Amino acid sequence: MSVSQDTSAPAADPGCGDKRRLRKTKTPGVFKRVDGAGRTIGYVCVFRSAGRQRKRHARTYEEAKRIKRESETDRDRGELQERTTISFLRYVDEWVERYRGQGRRGFRESTREEYRRLIRAYAHRHFPRKLKLADVSTYALARFMDWLADEEEQSKRLSDRTIANAVIPLRAALATAKREGLIRHNPAQGLAMPHREQLPEEEVKVFSSEQLAAVLAMAPERHKSLLELLAATGLRISEAIALQRLHLQLDADEPEVCVRRAIVRDRIVPPKSKYGRREVRLPEPLAAKLCTHLAAQPDQDSTALAFPSEAGGPLAPGNLRRRVLKPLAEKVDAPWAGFHTFRHTFASLHLSQGTNLLQLSRALGHHSPAFTLTRYTHLLPGDEAPALDLTPRIEGRSETEGIARSKQFSSRVTTAEAHPRCHPAYREARNAVQ
Repeated sequence: MSVSQDTSAPAADPGCGDKRRLRKTKTPGVFKRVDGAGRTIGYVCVFRSAGRQRKRHARTYEEAKRIKRESETDRDRGELQERTTISFLRYVDEWVERYRGQGRRGFRESTREEYRRLIRAYAHRHFPRKLKLADVSTYALARFMDWLADEEEQSKRLSDRTIANAVIPLRAALATAKREGLIRHNPAQGLAMPHREQLPEEEVKVFSSEQLAAVLAMAPERHKSLLELLAATGLRISEAIALQRLHLQLDADEPEVCVRRAIVRDRIVPPKSKYGRREVRLPEPLAAKLCTHLAAQPDQDSTALAFPSEAGGPLAPGNLRRRVLKPLAEKVDAPWAGFHTFRHTFASLHLSQGTNLLQLSRALGHHSPAFTLTRYTHLLPGDEAPALDLTPRIEGRSETEGIARSKQFSSRVTTAEAHPRCHPAYREARNAVQ
């Protein structure tokens, strides 16, 4: 449906109606559109608002009556909105450049870049360029998700996470359009993921103790301290390359590294969430190595990068992975390993030695211990809980409870006898009164 405005009212007489190819129907204000051969090609409803005549087109007679009824109701309530003519893709492209987010933390530029990528990669490939913002429906968005889930269309199977991420910027853009009065409701509300057969999730892979030791032993001297830091703290590579000298508290009684920022796609950003801002303890041997590493750096300013590139700027994780980590991983028969493998191995080693789950979650910067447990459940030692022998506890508790109960009873008796009303003199006085 489209909206147009016409200041002249359609004539009621047949001659004028035929000239404009509009013919009356039995419903006042609803006209039939016909072509030169007299065939019906649609319907038009006409109503007045703010002293002007307005027309809206419909495909069927019933739809035209409904549009006229709803439009007049909205007009009487003062809720009538003119339909925007901007295209959906044009609005989304304009929205992503000016969006500032809704939460207190605002909207990160790295997130904006990711939204741009998702819009170009998926929305622009699927939606017609002429599709109007006002014509976007829940049905159209559902077909978009079906298209994303079609392995033939995508030439591969997109994960549920990828499909959900591709829809996120469209949801947010449509919510903004609703707040700005461009559309009456958000068609993305209630949109559900298409049901698909779930594939078993690939378990997190970790270095064995031998592999980890070999990787650290063979690491180039220039990057050895960085790789040891990743292994000993579980930091993300984006967090590690963003560390400044002041973030390494090596002279404290308990050395620690303070995570305050990250470098993502050459941009300095805050940690992923408020939980990412944290302190992680450092072992004494690593703290000593880091002291030596920092002392050898040409830039001794406290704000200088702790692990700079040869040019003095931030390290590029892609180059570091290709030139340093990949050859090391292949030598230890772990070609699948990436920088995040150090983080997974850190969690695995802590779980194997019985570290408290809450402490581990805080060290990793997770939002909850439940997420940490879900992520690393398969790394917990043992498949089944051992048998629990209650006999010693029950016997010990029985003896203890017996002593406690006898003491409690004696205490109650003593307390009762000490009460004034239980004193013999009080009972004698009471009997004398009676």
